[in-house]
Amino acid sequence: MDDGIIDPDFSEELIRTCRTTLGDELRSIAIFTEDTYEQVYLRDDLKRTADLVGFAEEERLGFQNQKAYRNSQLGEYRATIRMFERGYLTRVIQGPVGVWVTTDQMSIDRFEELVTALKAILADTGDTDEGAEA
Repeated sequence: MDDGIIDPDFSEELIRTCRTTLGDELRSIAIFTEDTYEQVYLRDDLKRTADLVGFAEEERLGFQNQKAYRNSQLGEYRATIRMFERGYLTRVIQGPVGVWVTTDQMSIDRFEELVTALKAILADTGDTDEGAEA
């Protein structure tokens, strides 16, 4: 998605929602499908050195993981949160579209807010690729 095939309005809505929910703790946002990805936000003080291809490959596994967790006694799968030395990565998938968001260190309660906000935006795209043009 490096060639900008994500709908700009969808990207702006994600950025606005994440900035509102997370404030200055927001580091980056990437949108992905099973076939492609695009980083739509990177905080100004960060460098574009992350291995986005590697991140995308790993986070795409979430499409399969959703199926594996069906009928769990834990309830419906909602999101994945990964902890790192200097922050977190949160992955949310809805239908054929996923988003990963990276943040600085923050309270666990903020993740619930983030997941709820991202689920709402992704649900608005429906179960089609409305958020990502094929």
